[in-house]
Amino acid sequence: MEHTTSEAPQKTFTCQLCGLSSPFTYYGQKPPNTRAIVLLEECFVTRDPFSPDREKFLVLGSSCSLCSVCVCAGSDCSLFYTKRFCMQCVNKHLDQFPQQIQAELAKKKQSSKSAVS
Repeated sequence: MEHTTSEAPQKTFTCQLCGLSSPFTYYGQKPPNTRAIVLLEECFVTRDPFSPDREKFLVLGSSCSLCSVCVCAGSDCSLFYTKRFCMQCVNKHLDQFPQQIQAELAKKKQSSKSAVS
C-alpha cells in the first residue's frame, strides 16, 4: 500500500549572501491567516515557530529590487528603503540613497570595524 501525505513538499528560502536557509510557507504580500496585513514587498514568510497564534509570522527575506538576488532581512545582507536592496547593490549605489541612510551605514561600518580590531 502506498503512503501518501496531504502536505505539500517543503520549499526552502536561502539567502545568497550569508547562506541562511529556512523552510518557508508563503511568498507574497498577504500572508495566509492574517487579517489586515499587507506587506510592502513580496516576501518569503514562515509561520512563527515560537508562537501558538496562527496569525504570527516571520519575514525571512525577499529579492533585491535591482539585481534580483535572494537576500534575508538581516541588516548585514539587505536594506529596505521603499524597496529591498542587497548590501552589494547598496554599496554600489550608495550615493543614490538619502544622506541619512548613508550616515547610518557609515556609522554601522565604523562600529563593526572597531568591534573587529
